[in-house]
Order: sequence, then C-alpha cells, then structure tokens
Amino acid sequence: MTHECQSSGGGTHWASSLIGLPWSAHGGEAANERIAASGGGEAANERIAASGGGVPASFNCWEFVRMVQARHFDRTLPEIVNPDDTLALGRTFRDHPERRRWQAVPAPADGDCVLLRRSRHPIHVGIWLAVDGGGVLHCSQDSGVVFQRADALSLNGWAVAGFYRFAGDPA
Repeated sequence: MTHECQSSGGGTHWASSLIGLPWSAHGGEAANERIAASGGGEAANERIAASGGGVPASFNCWEFVRMVQARHFDRTLPEIVNPDDTLALGRTFRDHPERRRWQAVPAPADGDCVLLRRSRHPIHVGIWLAVDGGGVLHCSQDSGVVFQRADALSLNGWAVAGFYRFAGDPA
C-alpha cells in the first residue's frame, strides 16, 4: 500500500520523505482557531510556501495537498475547513470557489490534483506524481500519507473521480 517513490534517475523522490506522516481531521473549532491564530488562510499559506524547514505533524487531505502544491509546485491554495460530515465534505469538494481554478483533464501530469471517491461522491483529494509508472500521493484517515498506484487505490476502496490541472484564477 505504501512504498517509496523512485525518481526516473533511480534516486529517491522528494515525496518519499512525506510518506508515513499521520492524518488528522483538524476540523471544526480546531481548524477555525488555527486559521484565526495564523492571521487567516493566506498568511498560513505564505508561511507554508516560504518555509524550507519541517512539515506539520499531521494533515487532512486538503492541508496535505496545499503544503505539497506550495512547496513543490509553487501554487498558493486557500485553507478550507474539513467538515466532519461526509455529505458536507462532498458538497465542499463540489461547490467551493477553489474548484474554478482547476481544469478537468483526461490524463494526469505531475502535480495535478486527483479527486477520489469511495461511493458516488468525491470526498478526498491527492496529487498525481509521474514516478514509478504514476500514482497518487495522498493523506488518508486510514493510512496517513501514502503513494499509491491505481491498483492499490482500488484495493483500498478508492476510485478516481477525475484529474484536475491548475489553471489559475478565471479571467
């Protein structure tokens, strides 16, 4: 289920250092307190992007995507509170304004977001990495940060709902 990412040159990929970090909901009041204490989502995002040091102790899937996008793909994404309710989480993925900055694509490229589902509705997100034949780096409640190819995603109950490439702010 979890394995080390190998770069095309045979060396260890940067994502390997993230594998095994734990998942945490960071939802509800705790997330709101973190946002307020950090000066808001954008201030927190700037610190993530500027930091060359350690990573947070734990993530939910979106916080993990934000950190990876900032550090490795130079993209600033908003902080989004992770709802405890699965239906509310599905609505957040469907309706949040951030979704307008991502274009659906038929085939993924390095750094694209991968929307995942366990039933009809997408409730999880990860990042496509074009290493080891391609796979998804994501942080799940069951496993923490893992890198999984399509077969491992399926074995763990995940189905790809779509691939999304960052397009920036709509004109």
